[in-house]
Amino acid sequence: MNTAKAAQSMQAGNYNELFSYIYSTDDAGALKQAKRYEGAIAEFETLYGKGKEVEFFSAPGRTEVGGNHTDHQHGRVLAGSVNLDVIAVCAKNDERIIRIKSEGYAMDTIDLSDLTVQQQEINKASALIRGIAARFNDLGYQIGGFDAYTTSNVLKGSGLSSSAAFEVLVGTILNHAYNSGAISAVEIAQIGQYAENYFFGKPCGLMDQTASSVGGFVAIDFKDPAHPVVEKIDFDFANSGYALCIVDTGGNHADLTGDYADIPAEMKQVAALCGKQVLREVEEHVFYEKLAEIRKEAGDRAALRAMHFFADNEKAKEEAEALKAGDFEKFKSILIASGQSSFNYLQNVFTPKNPSEQGLSLALAISEKLLAGKGAWRVHGGGFAGTIQAFVPVSLLNEYKADIEKVFGNDSCHVLSIRPVGGIKVDNSILR
Repeated sequence: MNTAKAAQSMQAGNYNELFSYIYSTDDAGALKQAKRYEGAIAEFETLYGKGKEVEFFSAPGRTEVGGNHTDHQHGRVLAGSVNLDVIAVCAKNDERIIRIKSEGYAMDTIDLSDLTVQQQEINKASALIRGIAARFNDLGYQIGGFDAYTTSNVLKGSGLSSSAAFEVLVGTILNHAYNSGAISAVEIAQIGQYAENYFFGKPCGLMDQTASSVGGFVAIDFKDPAHPVVEKIDFDFANSGYALCIVDTGGNHADLTGDYADIPAEMKQVAALCGKQVLREVEEHVFYEKLAEIRKEAGDRAALRAMHFFADNEKAKEEAEALKAGDFEKFKSILIASGQSSFNYLQNVFTPKNPSEQGLSLALAISEKLLAGKGAWRVHGGGFAGTIQAFVPVSLLNEYKADIEKVFGNDSCHVLSIRPVGGIKVDNSILR
């Protein structure tokens, strides 16, 4: 479809049903998305010219739901894609050049004749694009040029992983434009991780990309990190009667690198004292038999963090099973217990460097007061500063949002949903 016809189709409402499904929204929300896509088409035309044949692509942000700091120990997690995404208007070209102009950023131009790591691209989006193309090529998949304009509403610094969404978007474009969509969502995620590790220069795990690429609630078991077991959970969150709230407490992220690094380091120290590399390889009874030695050699906090791993690794599995059974009440109770374990044992709700600043603790306390017996709440993502997550009954949503924002400021409570699809080519085949 050329750009003019695509814009007309958006204006005619031909995408409204599709947008309602993708974004878990009502008619007004679907119209808002149509306007967003229309704006992206106009920007594409300004950059690349009018009348080109284009396709639309989308990749969502993600939220961690269960398994806090379990993935780096080869444990289980439960994650979900959210109804915030990065979208692309895209046209193939025959130049073997990828051009991507992302809103607010300079154009990235990648010549596919050179797929080696470029030192000057480290920590830049161009490294991700080149790395994804390189991995496609290494794996024997087809690659080629395209021109794209992208825009994102995935909140930065919120633990929703905008970088993973961008990686999945690029991989999804190459998958559909040159490989007939034959590459699995899990492999698209692994390709994104590869690009981030080896081209971008960040040693990330695989949870973010997998949740974005697969979509919906996703249970992931990293016992074998090279071959994670991924299960998409069939649960209709849009009709559950709950909203997902991500509350930004406005905490200071400065100088938290050591706090984050200490968690996997301490867990691996405990594993080593049990004769293994990561805690997933340690039998729980062996850990408890060695607890006195572990306390002496690694310290009390490391022992407590290991206790959190063993418990939360099981809770992530139990949460997934509750959702599969359609038992949202049980899911909520497990999620609350998981959050309490993060607070009490993992100890990633505030940094001991600055005990007077406890925005996450305060947000969790307010949530407990407002939602006890009704909803669920937990720390979100890595912790120490940033965001909490709450599952709020729709009937209480306005009250919860108002009370939270009295403390943390206007627009600090982001009302989201779990979106049913991951990285996609946006067309009506999704509805079939």
